[in-house]
Amino acid sequence: MKDRLTTAQFTGAMRRWGPPGLVTLAAMVAFAALTPAGAAKQARQPAEAVAPRQAGQPIMAIVSIKSQQVTFYDSEGWILRAPVSTGTTGRETPAGVFAIVEKDKDHRSTMYDDAWMPNMQRITWNGIALHGGPLPGYAASHGCVRMPFGFAENLFDKTYIGMRVIISPHDSVPTEISHPSLFVPKPEAIAAAPSRADKLSAEAEEATRAADEAKKAASVAAKEASSLPALLRKLEQQKARADAELAFADKTLANAKTDQARAKAEELKQKTTTKAADAATQLDAAKAAAQPKRDAVAATKDAAKAAAARKADAVKAATDAKLAGEPVSVYISRSTQKLYVRRNTHKPAPDGGGEVFDTSIEVPVTIRNPEQPLGTHIFTAMAKTDTGLRWSVVTIENGDEARNALDRITIPQDVWDRIGPTALPRSSIIISDEPLSAETNYRTEFVAVLSDQPQGGFITRKPTAPAMIASDDGWDNGGNGFGFFFQQRDPYVQPANPRRQRGQYQYYQSTQPMQRNWW
Repeated sequence: MKDRLTTAQFTGAMRRWGPPGLVTLAAMVAFAALTPAGAAKQARQPAEAVAPRQAGQPIMAIVSIKSQQVTFYDSEGWILRAPVSTGTTGRETPAGVFAIVEKDKDHRSTMYDDAWMPNMQRITWNGIALHGGPLPGYAASHGCVRMPFGFAENLFDKTYIGMRVIISPHDSVPTEISHPSLFVPKPEAIAAAPSRADKLSAEAEEATRAADEAKKAASVAAKEASSLPALLRKLEQQKARADAELAFADKTLANAKTDQARAKAEELKQKTTTKAADAATQLDAAKAAAQPKRDAVAATKDAAKAAAARKADAVKAATDAKLAGEPVSVYISRSTQKLYVRRNTHKPAPDGGGEVFDTSIEVPVTIRNPEQPLGTHIFTAMAKTDTGLRWSVVTIENGDEARNALDRITIPQDVWDRIGPTALPRSSIIISDEPLSAETNYRTEFVAVLSDQPQGGFITRKPTAPAMIASDDGWDNGGNGFGFFFQQRDPYVQPANPRRQRGQYQYYQSTQPMQRNWW
């Protein structure tokens, strides 16, 4: 990544960020002066710094567990740096790939005695977050990433839901990269995206109305035909009784021995013959009348199915068109050999907290030499260029070199055609040996943790509830474009809740299969 400011001098950022930061700094200085050990630790603590230029919108944050430092980057390089305090031994902050999923200016912990966590920016729903807090100069939290109070306050309004947060076990920095597999957007596709979204949205609404009408017609036809079986059974029973009475009259007539008996038998046969004929006529007429109703039921049912299919296609196309105006995030896992795509819908989560992320693409991907590690690499589109996008890569786990990792992956062309032409800055491609964490759900971007790094910060936290995924059949819900359904955890998803036994972290997770949302 192009960073023309790496030699910038550190500045007194606390002076600009207000009294809370000054109070915290004063307390830390006093503590360091009282204890030699504290002084030694304090001396190693990174200083806050602000790049001496106009900062743009932050695109990513990188937390270094090794250096106990967080650095925020915009499209041109680093813009803010500060010391942090990550999880202490046994409560380690998990290293991996995250994104901001919720923000709360004045958060109180529901887990740690109502502890104050000001300017909280959540990155997992089981409790890991960035927030203001005391910094003793070393890892000391229960798993969160504490930042200086003033720094956290100054930062709060600059970030946004979905912003990438990378937690690295070592010092990692973005590096510029180019590769044929990275998105190359088409300006004409981006320019046409708004009008295309409007057109497809109108078509989806029309298809939805047609589907609703077809469904209603099928329901009416089914209701009209619902009484036919009972009516036909009744007429069949009447005909059977009349036929039995006629047979009895025939038998009586055949057995008559006298003229008087024969006369009575003939009279009985005449009555039963008429009755049987009437019953047969009524049954035949009812069957003839029932057939058009049965045909109507079948026809309206087929029409409703066809209309529902057209609606689903129209809604999916409209959903894609609406999301084309959002940065796209791709995750490729060597563990599952799948490719996943997510984009923020900016729809509030129906159960409160955070926003809903679209999850309508999950497809197999081909990886050459899949038995060999890829590493974990985060490729990010930093800005537009004359020819497309300028990309950077951050590597947080060594496996293969970043370019080689891209070379080894064959991505379905239809997926690239679907998401590549309208790719925007802040789009990303993550390649990892890891499966997605079980913390990845309907209101997160991708969450993946490095399985070979300690994750003690997850120990005391309960598993997240089964994921409620945004479907692309959402015009049933007031035309907002996104409906919801519950689904179980993917058995291939990386568990997020280790339990420590004999010095090792043992994992548990749901064993129920996930209802996949294939597109």
